[in-house]
Amino acid sequence: MSSRSAHIIRHTLETQIAVTLNLDGHANGHLDTGIPFLEHMLDQVVRHSLIDLNVVAIGDLHIDAHHTTEDIGITLGQAFKQALGDKKGIYRYGHAYVPLDEALSRVVIDLSGRPHLTFQVQFPTAQIGQFPVELFREFFQGFVNHAGITLHIDNLRGSNSHHIAETLFKAFGRALYMSISYHPALQDKIPSTKGCL
Repeated sequence: MSSRSAHIIRHTLETQIAVTLNLDGHANGHLDTGIPFLEHMLDQVVRHSLIDLNVVAIGDLHIDAHHTTEDIGITLGQAFKQALGDKKGIYRYGHAYVPLDEALSRVVIDLSGRPHLTFQVQFPTAQIGQFPVELFREFFQGFVNHAGITLHIDNLRGSNSHHIAETLFKAFGRALYMSISYHPALQDKIPSTKGCL
């Protein structure tokens, strides 16, 4: 099987971002974004999807974290799409329920080629530390738009914003792992009646 990896560099007047991704990795990550809580969340994705991920970002954090967070999502989505290739032999669908104490979230993925995000999450606070929770949607929207996937994220319960956020990203990682894994019966087949994704 060919290597499922990618290296994407994206420079704008607002951000400079480099992402290196290996879908068949060993949960190795290097995250340097200037946004500690986002790094904590991306580390959850690395650990629970088993991908290797390096993200280096320089952004206009003197303004706020919006551009950097969104553009990391965009660049990660571009890398994911490139690394995934023709999608032959994969499961395509993935889902996960993840609890953390009182919080419980569900993430469902379809590597459909069609970008769509449903994000049903209500945080009890506007920020977690210095990180505005509204930027989580921006991150996932950027990722979905450029990865070309369908992603449903639902927080089912929770009263602690940090716990809720962790369940989202851990479930996202677990669902990613399932969707990108090879199905032993499919081999070189594309998991679609259309013959392409």
